[in-house]
Amino acid sequence: MAVTDAAIDKIKQMILSGELAPGDRLPKEADLAERLGLSRNSLREAVRALALINVLDVRQGDGTYVTSLEPRLLLDTMSFVLDLHRDDTVIQFFEVRRILEPAATAMAAVQMSDADIVELGEVLRSLPKEPTIEELVDNDLTFHQRIARGSGNNVLCSFIESLAGPTHRARIWRGLTQEGALEKTMEQHTAIYDAIAARQPDVARSWATVHVAGVEAWLRKALD
Repeated sequence: MAVTDAAIDKIKQMILSGELAPGDRLPKEADLAERLGLSRNSLREAVRALALINVLDVRQGDGTYVTSLEPRLLLDTMSFVLDLHRDDTVIQFFEVRRILEPAATAMAAVQMSDADIVELGEVLRSLPKEPTIEELVDNDLTFHQRIARGSGNNVLCSFIESLAGPTHRARIWRGLTQEGALEKTMEQHTAIYDAIAARQPDVARSWATVHVAGVEAWLRKALD
């Protein structure tokens, strides 16, 4: 593993130095192994590891390329790790959401285009009058994803979308057991949308905090 780690680090340094840029094809295996002073086996293991975390893209019969290295792509692997959380740690994920989502919502109130705000309103209105729990949760996820993307910060957006998985089950659980969940969700979503449409970042931040904190408070009580 130590040799493989060294191989990973050498490829990483090539990317950090700019020697390999996003979209570049790596030199042939034999040439790269010789150049880096590695065995071909160690190089292969390093390439496999970096492909697993979306740094490299191995194309059969074509070669190995550096990916786009976009935050969304690199943080995608975090979703897999977060999906392995235990139920007793879901509160901690909500605590992180309570920090990140209000910030993204405030930014969206400034950064979102008029067209994107119109589309956000359409998402809000697309929910049926008597939705199933699955429709409610899916609409909630889409609504928050549009806002996160509207923040204009790809890293922040990727973090928020990664957190959607661990909190997804809690949202369903809440919808199944808490009376008034639909009304409360729609009321808070509408308030968030209205604040974004009015370009009021502080108000949007406040309503987003109320929205996430409400689910968190309910979940704390349910887990006691």
